[in-house]
Amino acid sequence: MESEARMLPSELGVVKIADEVVSIIAGMAANEVEGVASMSGGIAGGIAEVLGRKNLTKGVKVEVGTEEAKVDIFIVVDYGHRIPDVAWNIQEKVKNTLEEMTGLRVAHVNIHVQGVQFPQSEEAEEEETEAEETEKAE
Repeated sequence: MESEARMLPSELGVVKIADEVVSIIAGMAANEVEGVASMSGGIAGGIAEVLGRKNLTKGVKVEVGTEEAKVDIFIVVDYGHRIPDVAWNIQEKVKNTLEEMTGLRVAHVNIHVQGVQFPQSEEAEEEETEAEETEKAE
């Protein structure tokens, strides 16, 4: 998939910002918000992680025009956090970060809550770790 590049004219020439760069910035900003357990990226994101690459655009879809951007973010929220507060904080963080770093006007930041992550008990974490070690040994 080829990413589009947006051109911003300047006195000395043109600055090109690829859509993937906008996605990475939005994803990193969203991950910094308290209450975000993970980004929900679907099958493609899961395959990249299995192959050992961290997909920085996981859970982020952007539409970038010449002067503005629209962002959709798909998240899983940590249990115990108020979902509307987490969503509003993500919207503010992503909007401010993108506008500051790219100079684009952010028209929309849509948040899609895909699930809630519940805390694991210590026993469940130990069993999961043992199962992973057994798989690696085989």
